[in-house]
Formats: sequence, C-alpha cells, structure tokens
Amino acid sequence: MKLSDVKKLHQKKYRNQFGFYLVEGEHLVLELLKVSDDDHGFFNDITLYATTEYEYWIGQNSDISRANIKVQIVSSQQMQQLSDTTSPQGIIARVPLPKTTTSTSDFKTAISEQAKSSQSKYIYLYEVQDPGNLGTILRTLAWFDNFTLLLSPNSVDPFNSKVVRSSMGAIFHVNMELNVPLDTLSERFERFAFLDMNGANIKTKGFKDFQCYLFGNEARGVPSESLRQLNATVFTISGSGNIDSLNLASAVNICAYELRR
Repeated sequence: MKLSDVKKLHQKKYRNQFGFYLVEGEHLVLELLKVSDDDHGFFNDITLYATTEYEYWIGQNSDISRANIKVQIVSSQQMQQLSDTTSPQGIIARVPLPKTTTSTSDFKTAISEQAKSSQSKYIYLYEVQDPGNLGTILRTLAWFDNFTLLLSPNSVDPFNSKVVRSSMGAIFHVNMELNVPLDTLSERFERFAFLDMNGANIKTKGFKDFQCYLFGNEARGVPSESLRQLNATVFTISGSGNIDSLNLASAVNICAYELRR
C-alpha cells in the first residue's frame, strides 16, 4: 500500500475500502502485540511505519520479530503526513479491520466462550457520537472484562483514530459487534435495563439480573417508543440533582462497576 493510501485511512470510507485502520503510538503498538494471533496470520497483515528513532526499539522488540511484522522506515516529514496528531510519536501500525461488520474486535475467531457465558453482560450504545466517550467506554469494559459492546447503526466508527487513541488499546480486548439495529435486540435478549432520572437505584439487587443494558445518544437518549416495545426497566444513578444528567461514558463506567461489584 502506498503511503498516500495509508494516509487516507483516517477516513472511514477508505478504511472500509482498503480493510485497514491506523494505530498510532508506542503504547498502542505494545498493546496490539498482546493480541493473540491464533495462527490465522493476523500479524502477517500488519505493517509498522516508523521513523529512524524507532529502528533500534523495533530491532530489540522480540514480539515484533517473532510475529514477523513488516516494518517500513519513513522520514519525519512522511510521518507527519501519516499522523493526524500535532506531534507524531514516530510509530504507526496499519492494522486489518475485523472481517465483518458484526465481528469481535479482539481478532479471535469468534466471541469467546467467556463472553457467551451466563455471566457476560451486553452494553448497547444507541447512536453514540463522541469518539472520546466511546474510547473511554471501551477502556472501562476492558478493565472489568466479560462485557460485549453492541453499537447501533449511525454510531461513531470505533476504528476512528480518536476512538482508538482514547481507548488506550482497549479496543483490542473488548468483544464488539457493529451496526446492530435497536429493533433486533428483542430477538436476542428477553430483559433490558436503561437509565433515567426516575427509576430504581442501580444499587438495588435486581440491577444485575438483566442481559442487556441500553445507553442512548448523548443528546437524545434511546427512543422512548423503542424502550416501551422492549419493556425496558428503568434504573437511576443517584446524585445530588444539581444537574440533569451524567456524561454518557461516566454513566456506563458507574454501571459497569456496579455490575462487577
């Protein structure tokens, strides 16, 4: 792939066209190397673009050599063109997208048996728009583990560079399904919970008994008609009441903690 095409991967249409996305920075590359290849050639499809400052680091990294990852040294000017940050760190990985739009993002052959277990919880995000929110949510779900993230159509692309960076590598470790329509959830789950101002406290015992937890768009929430059709149960994160809502990522974080507490 030409460098001019690699630069295009900052746009969703080209990520879908070429089948790759970008992972920038030393920390994220190291997190990427923790992913299990599962003998399916995943690492064979990765290319590292790095400036000369990283040549020694790459040469001394046994995980890179063992995985047989391709490396291309570029100039600082070329790195500046590839990066979408003001001060590029000097290393970017071109990583293959999951094979389908309803696939796990941990690049394993299927959703893990752990995620299929009765202990797994599903977090459904309806038309989330903020990359920082989605990245933070991914970090939370990776920390607590055994969550599957479902994203509705018209949500921010999780392979957007801002989401990948803010996830701090969590995107490699969270089971995730994309483009899941809200009206299909009833085919998969029987019981739903969502947050509102007037509901039972999430500390009540029943909060942990649901299969799928619904969280809405930052401005509009989840459509009320859909909530009625799903017969979703209302819960509340208690607070002082001085403001009318929590940030979406904060709400998911608190709920994930409570579900694992």
